[in-house]
Amino acid sequence: MARLSPEKLVERLVKEKPLPAVLLLGEEPYLRDECRKLLIDRFVPEAARTWAVSRYSAGRGETQAAVDQAQTMAMLSTQQVVFLEDVEAIQKLGEKNRDAAVTQLSAYLDDPAPFTMLVMEATGLDQRMKLGKLLAEKTLVVECGLGENFGERQAAAVTLARAIGKEHGAEFEKGAAEDLAEFVAADLVRLKTEIEKLATYAGEKKLIRRQDVGALVISEKTTTVWELADLLASRQPKKALEFLDRLLRDGEEPLSMLGAMAWMYRKLIEASEVTGATNGWQAARALGMRPEQAELAVQSARKISKPRLLAGLHALRNADDRLKGSGAEPRTVMEFLVTQLTGEEAPRHRSK
Repeated sequence: MARLSPEKLVERLVKEKPLPAVLLLGEEPYLRDECRKLLIDRFVPEAARTWAVSRYSAGRGETQAAVDQAQTMAMLSTQQVVFLEDVEAIQKLGEKNRDAAVTQLSAYLDDPAPFTMLVMEATGLDQRMKLGKLLAEKTLVVECGLGENFGERQAAAVTLARAIGKEHGAEFEKGAAEDLAEFVAADLVRLKTEIEKLATYAGEKKLIRRQDVGALVISEKTTTVWELADLLASRQPKKALEFLDRLLRDGEEPLSMLGAMAWMYRKLIEASEVTGATNGWQAARALGMRPEQAELAVQSARKISKPRLLAGLHALRNADDRLKGSGAEPRTVMEFLVTQLTGEEAPRHRSK
């Protein structure tokens, strides 16, 4: 069957009756959660959801139980939604158990119950294996991810930020949604949480400003990221690597750190273009940041040439791609990145 984005799923559901089987495929929990809510709201009355919405996990060996439920009409409802999570776990089973699970799903999908929507979920599937081929052919596949490309993920996160903001009655000032998406590293669950906070803060103004993002979202990480900026700007690789090691040992997530560093580099590029600012307050108005942050940004920007900043931003994107796409060891990726950014020569802009 076809592959759809979550937005296109809405259009499909408006036009058609309940679908027999759907596969939510992708690693973005926010998008999967939104699709779940959409399917339940669309096909199961609220009063019947105790009986007509059920959840199973292939990771717990409940594939057959999910199929059995799908073939059994729910109490007090003409339609039910059955969720089977962790479907990718089937591909990791031994051959006998894997083939048995695939056979169970295949038999059901050849003759699905008319009163059931079977919704399977997987973060990723090997399309060369029987299960991947079966579900690609027999289900409506909904892509629940932001793509592999850094730019595509950021653009999608910005679009969703604006949509979520509207749901909360607020709009983003130019550049504010981009800042937020970068800082949360396109983590949509955190994105939603931060927008709820920002929308409340905006109040009757109903406008989320760049300085609001800087003031409310960056919080304690701001000091951390500007400490690192100073080490990178002054080319102190040994101290920068020690600083990185401390952050990782303290439990900082590499992807979150990359998001903060990308935000920082964009701010440094903006700061390099600020003219006539003699103190933090003047820089703050130009950069949409708190005065102490703006002053640090301007000071660091004076130590790094704009070509080096642009090359550094490119290095950050490459590191993000390696973390999310190649299975590389996160610490190794981050240490290599810091070595690049503190090198005597800026990392050259290369095509991948």
